[in-house]
Amino acid sequence: MLRLAFCVVLVVHALLHTLGFLKGFGVASLDQLKLPISRSMGLLWLASMLLLLASLVLLLWAPRWFWLVAAVGLVASQVAIASSWADARFGTIPNVLLFVVAAYGAFAWGPFGLRAEYERLVAEGIAQSVGAAQPAQITDADLARLPPLVQRYIRFAGVVGTPRAAGFRARMKGRIRGSATAPWMPFVAEQHNFYDPPRRYFFMQATRGGLPIDGLHVYGQADASMRIRLASLLPIVDLGGADMMRTETVTILNEVCIFAPSRLLDPAITWRELDAPSVEATYANGPYRIRAVLVFDDAGALVDFWSDDRPALSEDGKTLLPQRWSTPLREYRSMGPFRLASRGEGRYAPASGDYAYLEIEIQEVRTDLSPRGTP
Repeated sequence: MLRLAFCVVLVVHALLHTLGFLKGFGVASLDQLKLPISRSMGLLWLASMLLLLASLVLLLWAPRWFWLVAAVGLVASQVAIASSWADARFGTIPNVLLFVVAAYGAFAWGPFGLRAEYERLVAEGIAQSVGAAQPAQITDADLARLPPLVQRYIRFAGVVGTPRAAGFRARMKGRIRGSATAPWMPFVAEQHNFYDPPRRYFFMQATRGGLPIDGLHVYGQADASMRIRLASLLPIVDLGGADMMRTETVTILNEVCIFAPSRLLDPAITWRELDAPSVEATYANGPYRIRAVLVFDDAGALVDFWSDDRPALSEDGKTLLPQRWSTPLREYRSMGPFRLASRGEGRYAPASGDYAYLEIEIQEVRTDLSPRGTP
C-alpha cells in the first residue's frame, strides 16, 4: 500500500513538470504560472519529468538502479523548481519524499547497504572456490568411522556417490519473531556457506508493520556478526565478538546437517552414540568447540537438532541469553541429487516454556558454486 501511494505521488509530481516545458516552449500560455520560463529551463522541466518517470519504471522492474536515476531526477527537478520558486515551490514537498525513498533505495539495493556487503562477500567466496580441486566422490567405505545413525542419514540423503560439498547456496522463506509474544514477520532469505575454512553469509529481508527490515549474518575465519536494520538505514541489532562466534559455530554445524550432509565426514566433527534415535556431535573450529544432539526417525531422516551452546537474543537486541536451541525438521524432498528437509522451525526453551521463533520453508539448495549460479 505504501509503495502504491508513493508511485501515485511520483507519477503526479512527474507529470506536473510538463507544465514548465509547455510554457517554456510557448505551447500553452498557462497564466497560473506567472514567472517566465526560458526554453533552456523548459528542457530542464522536461528532462526532470522523464527522469522521474524512468525512476518509477526502475523501482517496479529493476530496483537496483532506482535510487541513482531518482537522485539525478530529484536534483534536476529541484533546480527547475528553484528557478520558478514562487510558482512551483510546493513541488519541493514530493521531492523531500523522493529523497527519503531514494536514500532507502541506495542502502536497500545500492552499494551502501547490507545486501551489497552480502553480495561482495559471496563473490569473494565463490572466487576462492573456483579452480579448487574437485573432491573425490564419497563411497560407503568413507562412512565407516561414523556412528550407524549418521551413516544411515547420509545414505538416506543420497550423498553416497557425490563429491563432498565445497559449500552450498540456499533460498528460503517463512516468518520470524523476536520472542514468544512478539508479532510474526514474514521474510525471504538467501545464503551461501563455504567450507575449508568455514564461512557463512546469510541475508534476510523481512517486513513489520509495512516497514522493511534487512538482516545480515556473517561468519568468517576470525569473527561473526549479526546486523539488523530498519528500512536498511536504522540499526536495530549490531552484535559481534567471541560470544557471537561461538553462537554461530552451532549454526554452522546445524546447516551442515540440514543443507550439506556430505560435510558430516569432516574430521572436525567427533561423535558419541547416545541411544537408539540420537547421537552427540562435537564440532571444533579454531578455539570454538560446541556440542549438539542429532535425533533421527526410523527411516533415517534427521528430525531434530538441539544444542545448549546457542543462546537466544534478548528482546532489546543487545544481549544473548543462555537457552536450549532446537530445529525440528520435516517434509523431506528432492533438491538436486539430494533428499533434504524442506520445512522446519527454530525453537528456544526458556524457563517459561519453549516456543518457535522461526518457521521456514526451504525452497532451493544447490552445491553448484559457479559464478553463473550466483543469485
